[in-house]
Amino acid sequence: MTAQTILPANSVVSGGYEVANSARFNDGDSAYMHKTAAGGNRRTFTFSTWLKRGQLDTNQQLFNCWSANNASGFGYIQFVATESNVIGNRISLEVSGTQILRSQQVLTDPNAWYHLVVAVDTTNDTANNRCRMYLNGTEITSFAARNNPDENFDFAFNQNNIDMYLGSNNYGGTKGNYFDGYLAETVWIDGSQLAADSFGEFDSDSNIWKPIDVSGLTFGTNGFYLDYEASGNLGNDVNGGTDLTEVNFAATDQTTDTCTNNFAVINSLENFFGKATLSEGNTRVLTNAGAEAMNTSSIAVSAGRWYFEVDFISNSGNVSRQCGITPTPSFATSAHGTGGDVTPHVHAYSDSGNLQTGNGSGGQTALATLSSFTNGDLIGIYLDLEDMKSYWSKNGTLMNSGTGIALTALASLPYGTGRYMFYVGDNNGAAQTCQANFGNPHVALDNTAVSDDNGYGAFEYSPNITGDGTAKSFYALCTKNVAEFG
Repeated sequence: MTAQTILPANSVVSGGYEVANSARFNDGDSAYMHKTAAGGNRRTFTFSTWLKRGQLDTNQQLFNCWSANNASGFGYIQFVATESNVIGNRISLEVSGTQILRSQQVLTDPNAWYHLVVAVDTTNDTANNRCRMYLNGTEITSFAARNNPDENFDFAFNQNNIDMYLGSNNYGGTKGNYFDGYLAETVWIDGSQLAADSFGEFDSDSNIWKPIDVSGLTFGTNGFYLDYEASGNLGNDVNGGTDLTEVNFAATDQTTDTCTNNFAVINSLENFFGKATLSEGNTRVLTNAGAEAMNTSSIAVSAGRWYFEVDFISNSGNVSRQCGITPTPSFATSAHGTGGDVTPHVHAYSDSGNLQTGNGSGGQTALATLSSFTNGDLIGIYLDLEDMKSYWSKNGTLMNSGTGIALTALASLPYGTGRYMFYVGDNNGAAQTCQANFGNPHVALDNTAVSDDNGYGAFEYSPNITGDGTAKSFYALCTKNVAEFG
C-alpha cells in the first residue's frame, strides 16, 4: 500500500493528543544529537519519529551507530537518494552496507509530516518478521530491497560504549549525511519490537493517522523519548534517561511546526526556474545568480485572513526583489505560458516600492506606490480574502494610509482557481537572501514574539491591524487555522 502523506496532519481532528514542538535540523549547520549506549538489547528494538523533510535528493541519516570492532559493523536508518535506475528518497534500514529493508515508497513531499516506525526482533523464527517498517500507520510489506538478517543477529545498536547518532552518520568517526528537516515525537525503544499503533492511531472520523501519548511505554536501558519542548535542551530525554547531546543547534531550532499543526514553508517543489536554494527547514531562501526565481508558500487558501512576514537580509548585483500574492496553480505550470515562462501574480511588491498585478511578462498593471525597501527591512503582507484586499507594512508600520488594495481579478489570464499563496523572489537574476516567516522563524526576533488571536505563530509584528478604519485579525498560515478559516 502506498502511504498517504499528511499535509493537514490532524488539524481536522477535534481533540486528541497535541504535539507542541519539533526540532529543526539544518544540514548546512551540521546539526545532530548523540548519546553513548550502555549494554542493551542488540536484537530487539524500535525507532519511531514524525518527520517533515527539508532538502531532498541527498543521502540523509536519521539514526546511526558505528562500531569498528564488531562484525555487525554499523547500523543506520536513512534516506537513500541515489539508486541505479530507480527514484531515490526511499527509507532504508542498513547494516555494514547491506540494505536489510528499502521501501518502495519515496518520501518526496517536503510540505507533509510523515510517521516512520522501524521495528526489529532478530529472535523471531519467521524471517520476514525480524525487521518491520511502518509508514503513516500502515505496515510496508513489499520492499524494493529485502535481505533478512540471520536469526539472533546482533546489530551495533545498543552496544556498550557505542555512540548512537540522531540526524547524522559517524562512519569511522567522521560525521556527514546530515538529516535536513523537522523531527517530532522521536522515540527509541531498547528491548521491544513495537508496531505503529504503539505511537499513533487512525482518527475514527477522518481516518487521518495521528500521534498518541507515548510517555507510558517501556523504553529500556538505552531508550529515550524526545518531545523537543525544552528550547535550551532539545536532546532532553523526557523518559528520564541520559539526555542526547545536541551539536550545532540553537534555541530557535525549536519550532511549533508539528505533526498536529503543520505550518507553511517555502515549497521546494514549486521552485520557478529552479534558481533558489532553500535551507533552515525551507524558511530561508537564497536566489542564485543566473535567472529570476520565485518561490511560493506550501499552503494555499481560498478564504479567511492571513499574515506573512519577509525579512530581506542581503543581496548582490542588480536585484529587483519581490514578495507578494499569487493564484494557484502557480509559476511553473505550463498553462501560464509557453514552457511555464510566465510569472503570474495578483499583487507583486518590489523593492522600488511599486505594487502591481499581471503575468510578469509585460502584462503588469500598476496598483499603488508603497515605500521602497532594502536589506534589513521587514515586510508584512496581510491577505484579506473576506473583503478581497491586501494590506502591507514595512517594519511594523502600515503603508498606504491603512487603505486596502483590491485583489484584482485576473480574468484575462488562463488560471485563477480562487486559491492564493504567498511568494518571495527576484526578477533580475542576481543573488539575494531573505527569511520567510509563516509563524515559524529560524532566527531570533528583534521584538517580543507576537502570536495570532488563536495563539499560533511567532511574528516580529502583530498580525492584527486597523485597515480601512476597521479592526481586523489575521492568522498564521498553519493547518489548525486553515481548518477553521481557509
